[in-house]
Amino acid sequence: MPDTSPADVVADQLDRTVRLLHDVLGTNAIGAYLHGSAVLGGLRPQSDLDILAVCHRPTTLDTRRRLIDGLLAISSGWPPKAPLRPLELTLVASTEIRPWRFPPSIELQFGEWYRQDLEQGREPWDRVYPDLAPLIVMARQGNHPLFGPPPAEVFEPIPRTDLMRAIAGDLDVLIPGLHAEETRVAVLTFARIWMTVTTGEFATKDAAAAWALPRLPHEHRPVLERARAIYLGHEEDRWDDMRSLLQPYADHLITEITRAWAMTESRQA
Repeated sequence: MPDTSPADVVADQLDRTVRLLHDVLGTNAIGAYLHGSAVLGGLRPQSDLDILAVCHRPTTLDTRRRLIDGLLAISSGWPPKAPLRPLELTLVASTEIRPWRFPPSIELQFGEWYRQDLEQGREPWDRVYPDLAPLIVMARQGNHPLFGPPPAEVFEPIPRTDLMRAIAGDLDVLIPGLHAEETRVAVLTFARIWMTVTTGEFATKDAAAAWALPRLPHEHRPVLERARAIYLGHEEDRWDDMRSLLQPYADHLITEITRAWAMTESRQA
């Protein structure tokens, strides 16, 4: 796409996604809402296009299959084939979230980390999905409908206790990513969780890293500095020289997150 700007490519991907949701869901569609980096401070070189979609009623297997096939054709793949972006789309039925209850359940989650499973017809996501809570908070905060009513009319406010349970309730699931292809993501996610549990605010991964870096002991800063530089496109994604530093970094962040969460709980008691 030599004559097409990156912004035009993103707009086209979002338009195609909206058309797909309308075509497949029809009158069952309520709305779709941009969240994540696009509404928190701007897309970075390796940012996904994060979308939270809502339908009236639960979907059928055939409906989900048609959505997945369409999304596989729209998403860039991984690593991204610039200027295309990877898509991350979560679909939830309104009957599952109004009235709000925790943990919520979802209909579908599309992400490039699932591509092989999705191409083979599997549905690898967990239906019970606590992480929907922060997605809803970001969608309400971003207030960026791709179509449908304003997000505040579709999503109820999320209780802070449920938000904290969602983002800090199972930190151990990030550990395998430290030692696999998701090292950069896992390192940044620890910092982002620490910031949100401490401040109650959401930010892009690089902004959360900037918040966390001066609060880290010096021995842990190189890990987060490397992850942030990779995320911003300033360095190659390599970790061979820092493998021994990753677990101590994670252990420290888990301690800090647990302490911040405990302080939040005590203030609310």
